[in-house]
Amino acid sequence: MLFLAMAIGLTSNTAALTSFESDADLAVIDHSGTSIVRVGEHATDGKFALKATFKSAEWPHLLWTASAPLDWKLSGALAADVYNPNSFPVDLGIRIDDDRTADGWHHSRSCTITLSPNKGQTVAIAFGIDPMKLGMRGLPKGVDGAVFDGSGDGEFDASHIVAYQFFVHSPKEGTVLYLDHLRLAPSQHSPADLKGMVDRFGQYSKTKWPGKVVSEAELPARAVTEATSLKAKSSLRDRDRFGGYASGPVLPATGFFRTEKSNGKWWLVDPEGRLFFSMGVDVIQTDLSTVTTGREDIFEWLPSKSEPLGSFLGEVTQIHMGPVKTGKTFDFYRANLYRKYGQGYLDAWRQTALNRLRAWGFNTIGNWSDETFYRNRQVPYVATGWVGGSHATVGSGSDYWGRMPDPFDPQFEKDARSSLGPVVAKVKGDPWCLGYFVDNELSWAGDGPNGRYGLAIGALSEGPTSPARQAFVSQLRLKYSDIASLNAQWQTSATSWETLRLPQTLSDASRTDASVFVKNYARRYFGVIRSILREGDPNHLYMGCRFAWRCPEAEDAAAEICDLVSFNIYAPKLDDTWQAVNRFDKPCIIGEFHFGALDRGMFHPGLVSTPNQAARAAMYIDYVSSVLHSPAFVGCHWFQYIDEPLTGRSFDGENYNIGFVNVTDSPYPEMVDAARQIHGEAYRLRLGGTQH
Repeated sequence: MLFLAMAIGLTSNTAALTSFESDADLAVIDHSGTSIVRVGEHATDGKFALKATFKSAEWPHLLWTASAPLDWKLSGALAADVYNPNSFPVDLGIRIDDDRTADGWHHSRSCTITLSPNKGQTVAIAFGIDPMKLGMRGLPKGVDGAVFDGSGDGEFDASHIVAYQFFVHSPKEGTVLYLDHLRLAPSQHSPADLKGMVDRFGQYSKTKWPGKVVSEAELPARAVTEATSLKAKSSLRDRDRFGGYASGPVLPATGFFRTEKSNGKWWLVDPEGRLFFSMGVDVIQTDLSTVTTGREDIFEWLPSKSEPLGSFLGEVTQIHMGPVKTGKTFDFYRANLYRKYGQGYLDAWRQTALNRLRAWGFNTIGNWSDETFYRNRQVPYVATGWVGGSHATVGSGSDYWGRMPDPFDPQFEKDARSSLGPVVAKVKGDPWCLGYFVDNELSWAGDGPNGRYGLAIGALSEGPTSPARQAFVSQLRLKYSDIASLNAQWQTSATSWETLRLPQTLSDASRTDASVFVKNYARRYFGVIRSILREGDPNHLYMGCRFAWRCPEAEDAAAEICDLVSFNIYAPKLDDTWQAVNRFDKPCIIGEFHFGALDRGMFHPGLVSTPNQAARAAMYIDYVSSVLHSPAFVGCHWFQYIDEPLTGRSFDGENYNIGFVNVTDSPYPEMVDAARQIHGEAYRLRLGGTQH
């Protein structure tokens, strides 16, 4: 099967929507949470531009609603010229709806673009083709590289557009942006053929960039050159063998990693008593297969099973997102490692990764990494735990990765014990292990105004045998003498405890009861896991579940029970809102962050975009610096070591430029230099110095 993509040109053949040349252009904009005015500054195609000042609200926006559906089926993108006059990056969202019932995911296409400070750029969202129909999150872009693929679920009808908007999520008060030349960019009438767009190394075949591999002989030659360079760089100065601060104070040593608050800042303390700030990299592994079934023609070459590289062919089942649920795969990364290092490629890859981490100033192997790094005695690491099994679950309303485990089900404790026991056995007693992350980005909260209470809403929506429902009803029966008393406080009309549901509009009493339940739910979840870990391994830290969807109740419970509270924070850097974690008086750690760009042959920049590799490297320095200056945080881990496959990882189609190395195992020099710079200054900055 041959897939086709539309190449989008943003500089010609466009259909203007508005250039803000008259007050009438402003009158049709719903600008909730935003003040707007026409100004002469930063106009790109006329005399005026729109100056929008986004206020401190959750979703301030500029919204255009069509009185009758618009037909955009001959267009490929919605584009605008935007100038960011602020001294900080701004994440600008763009959303297009094809139905009045759109919720930002269903019947919508949306994207978020990170705007660099004090710069202007063209931004655009592509909506003509759903990349996930092709098994990828992003497709090749137009000639100017300004187009970002819109994400959403299900079919999208470009002939029935009912609204479009620009928005900023929870901005700083008074965040200003200038917009002009809002327009549609048509797709080319001659589709760009994607046939053969992936070369034999897993790279984009239709363009060139610095460092692109063009022959197999380059790979072993690069291995020799890099080995010499790594030997010359070695580790950073002032580090003990664990990566702690050798020149800093010596605290009581326990032989394992622990935490301590010193001079108002939280720290990890390494096994020898040195201050330790965890700078890590996630997903240091070699399994990077991509689906080939149904799209064989997009690859210039795939091996036969009889060829040496045929061993990297495979199959996958239970695909989370994509056009197929099972299929054949190929792993270009492993194939390139074989070309680079030969038969012993895994051992060579593993030692090279360890050498790189030390030379680049990293001192932690992060989550999802190959378990052969456990007990490596060269670089500290975290252990990855996961609770599987047959226990009951509860929906919270935003169950992206799946429904929430029900900790009130006795089977949950049994499943946690059987799931975590093998992990504990692998790392118990090893001083090089920091501790355990267990589970990841769980659905602690739903969407919308009542999302904070999603688990309470979900529990009461379950059937009578649901352990979570039974726990919530038991809580309520202890407080209220009968259902009539509850109805009076909740302003509901339930006829019995069995028919009770949380209403769409919550009263103060129902909101309070829901909050109590959600916190008890979280306490139960974290408590069960902590007791199992402590029983099997009293020496290693329990570092939580890496919050993405979250609510204050779950955060507070984690702070009570876990040794560290962990968050996955995808942003240009930590802003002042994250100082709210100081209320825990507990150390926190960032399990994931990243940024990407589209200047080296990749199709999607990931969750935070930058214009190019130089900007990506600069943002890395800014992000790590912001964490170093945050008293509660004791580390941050980059997601991930390697770029995702160009044509999407097999599980869900992610194909982000988020690696420190690319598919040919070649490091991004800009990122390496940035890491060595900020890591080299990390301890001095953490202790109160200024950045050089």
